[in-house]
Amino acid sequence: MNWLEFESNAAAKGFINICGVDEAGRGPLAGPVCAAAVILHPGQIIEGVNDSKKLSEKKREMLFDVIKNEVLDYSIAFSTVEEIEDMNILNATMLAMKRAVEGLNVKADYALIDGNRLPPLNIECEYVIKGDAKSMSIAAASILAKVSRDRLCYEYAKKYPQYGFDKHKGYGTKLHAERIREYGPCEIHRMSFLNKILSND
Repeated sequence: MNWLEFESNAAAKGFINICGVDEAGRGPLAGPVCAAAVILHPGQIIEGVNDSKKLSEKKREMLFDVIKNEVLDYSIAFSTVEEIEDMNILNATMLAMKRAVEGLNVKADYALIDGNRLPPLNIECEYVIKGDAKSMSIAAASILAKVSRDRLCYEYAKKYPQYGFDKHKGYGTKLHAERIREYGPCEIHRMSFLNKILSND
């Protein structure tokens, strides 16, 4: 498998600073959505990097620092719960991706976006379906986004211990649903995601 196929294709067109972009946290019932953008050095392969969902939490944590230290540039950004509620999760995800790309210190001139939608960027971009399993820069971005959001959930677990955010990271597990019914939602819950759970009361 050629992890740099999409990066190489963009470079062949004359683009120089090619960033991979991915998100974490579209599905959870609580917390923000996180996006990351990564620009690799030309031809760079980072040993062990893969789709974040295929890696253990320990492996992701280890690679988080490796990626940040070794890539040409990276950026991590969020869209808040309020923004998710105001503009819906898809648009909030696109906004987080836009913020991540625009937050790069090295200005990207091309973006590889995981998924099948493109955020509103002022540079040329293409989407790559299942890009986190095909592109090194997108896979690296997926790890930065996932670890950043998971770390936030550990902080939430300290602030709101009754919900068990350290266990489910905000996703709609049986435990999380039970705790929402028992204690009611808190300020970081996405109310528009809770209709089914709350209607079962």
